[in-house]
Amino acid sequence: MNIREVTRMTTAERNAWPRKSFSKYLTYAAARFILRLFALLLFRFHCQGRHHIPRHGGAIVCANHQSMLDPPIVGMAASRHLAYLARKTLFKHPLFGWFLRKVDGIPLDRGGMGIAGIKATLKSLKAGGVVVIFPEGTRSKNGELQQLKGGFIALVRRAQVPLVPCGFIGAHECLPRGTGAIRFRRIRCVYGEPISVSEIESLSDEQLLAIVHSHILDCMQRARISRS
Repeated sequence: MNIREVTRMTTAERNAWPRKSFSKYLTYAAARFILRLFALLLFRFHCQGRHHIPRHGGAIVCANHQSMLDPPIVGMAASRHLAYLARKTLFKHPLFGWFLRKVDGIPLDRGGMGIAGIKATLKSLKAGGVVVIFPEGTRSKNGELQQLKGGFIALVRRAQVPLVPCGFIGAHECLPRGTGAIRFRRIRCVYGEPISVSEIESLSDEQLLAIVHSHILDCMQRARISRS
């Protein structure tokens, strides 16, 4: 979003955006710019459907999980500031901890979100933020979409915000699970149409889990086609 679009927003629309300090905004914007530049040069990165992320208000992005590159892939493809869930231990690292705090990272306990993680996530969403979740729970060993863990469903229902599916291809080839050396392969990312709050409310937990899986898989297939 540019300055002209911001000035055209109504007061209610501006208030729907989470309030962030200038330093956090600057850190995130600078990191995204640098990541996009490197991704274009090294991975020939391309993204489709970023307009599906709501321009304002809270939303949850549900993406597949292929490698440690996934958070920056999802973030640099989006036009909005995204908040990430990260292990609590990473916040103790001098560099990662500083960066995570700057980009409003949400700490997770070793066993999962926990009460504190859920409260922090809901607070960010209610303030109009966009939070990224990887519902597989762990990185895929072969790059394919795994079965989704249903723990995030309760969070989605309590948040009362749209759910945006996201799928990407290539991250597994660039940095497979269990390896430390990055290989330069093409990465493609696709954001799909949001699942509305009304649709979420009309589905059972099992149906919603199946719909989210299907939408992420569709995004991955579209990303694979654009990569060929």
